[in-house]
Amino acid sequence: MEDEWSRWGLDLHVHLRPGTGHGLRTGLEHALRDAVRSGRLRSGTRLPSSRALARDLGIARGTVTQALDQLVAEGYLESKPRSGIRVAPQPAAPPAEIAPPSHATLRPVRGIDLRSGFPDLAAFPRREWLAATRHILQTAPNTAFGYRERAGAVELRQALAEYLGRARGVSTTPDHIVVCAGYAHALRLVCQVLRHHHGGSAGAFAFEDPTEPDHPALVEQLGHRARRIPVDRDGLIVEGLTDESAVVVTPAHQYPLGVTLSPARRVELVSWARRTGAFIVEDDYDGEFRYDRQPVGALQGMAPDRVIYAGTASKTIAPGLRLAWLVLPGGLLGALREATRWDESSVNVIDQLVLARLVQTGELDRHVRRCRARYRRRRDLLGQAVARHLPHGRLSGIAAGLHAVLRLPAGSDHEGPLLGHLAARGIHVEGISPFYQRPEQSPLAIVIGYATPAEHAYGGALSALVDALRERMPAIELQPRSG
Repeated sequence: MEDEWSRWGLDLHVHLRPGTGHGLRTGLEHALRDAVRSGRLRSGTRLPSSRALARDLGIARGTVTQALDQLVAEGYLESKPRSGIRVAPQPAAPPAEIAPPSHATLRPVRGIDLRSGFPDLAAFPRREWLAATRHILQTAPNTAFGYRERAGAVELRQALAEYLGRARGVSTTPDHIVVCAGYAHALRLVCQVLRHHHGGSAGAFAFEDPTEPDHPALVEQLGHRARRIPVDRDGLIVEGLTDESAVVVTPAHQYPLGVTLSPARRVELVSWARRTGAFIVEDDYDGEFRYDRQPVGALQGMAPDRVIYAGTASKTIAPGLRLAWLVLPGGLLGALREATRWDESSVNVIDQLVLARLVQTGELDRHVRRCRARYRRRRDLLGQAVARHLPHGRLSGIAAGLHAVLRLPAGSDHEGPLLGHLAARGIHVEGISPFYQRPEQSPLAIVIGYATPAEHAYGGALSALVDALRERMPAIELQPRSG
């Protein structure tokens, strides 16, 4: 017969420390009091009944009742009719010091958030996600919730192979796709794969300049060398590459400048990779969001044998999902198996199956189209506001993506004072200098993320930004545009 204790609904770990005078009762009081003080038992936590607790601890029920009554009297516990005994509200502990986040860690801020890197989180497709989750939980076999392939759920990899081929021009099959827990995990896997591919030797990675600074830092932390290659109006200057084993690029919408890698540069970059045996890591972080023409196809379609394609749901749906993927050339699949042998940074299977369902039913496409229309309206409003009120500012990188770069005229504040002025008014944007290897040589510009505010708040956020910038612009900036 099943042990009676195994059928009780609440578990409570108590380490009895017998005290002096009253033995087990005092020991139980000490144990529960310490658990409440330390926070292990939080306010509102329901305790097992005195009968169940006595049975679990192997002591008399009267002893347990006396201990609980004492702690109720002291204010550690509270007893209410038909509610049992719960931990009483306790004084709040002093807040712990929190280390300042890195540039890539975008925690919420108070005020107007116009930083790049976030989509409109209010646009998360809750109804569609819930419907897909219900479908998965009702129809998935029990085996779906067991240990899965390290490359990710085959259902998602099949859906991604179809979607990426159709929407981004990626040439692949499910066997070449690995699901990752965010882009940083994907980049870490690339570093490990290339190390295995080169017989355990570290290599050199090239990055665009400017770029997200945490990515070169991650590569260096993993033992590889990282160097920067300048970007111009046509994208990465390929002639700056030498003997690197890989180059990380954002060809559809360079981050943060927003330029597109030109067709000639694409050919030149692929030729360099084939000539040197290097690999191109294509970070397609927001390739779906193109506004003035059809989205630029993925570079991977030109050279599936030399391009490692990286995509993510962070911009199309939400970064909190921690869902990304890599598409690898066939020559790296063996190294991938070795790199993922001990890797435990997996995405939970339900989220993988839900995303697969959204792709299969067309809901992801519909969501992306809704967001594309919304972000284009915001991009247009930003452009109109700059043209009307900041005529000597120059907006760039606006053909695609979720952010734009506003270059400021000579005579404006330096970046630090300008950002401080905006922050004092509750407006949070980014200066462009941290993205450069030599920040002191960067242009005077700010990066404006126009996707982040909720729809109803965007107009007010834009007006506040323009008004605050006008306060710091030189006198010529306030003159109406001629003509």
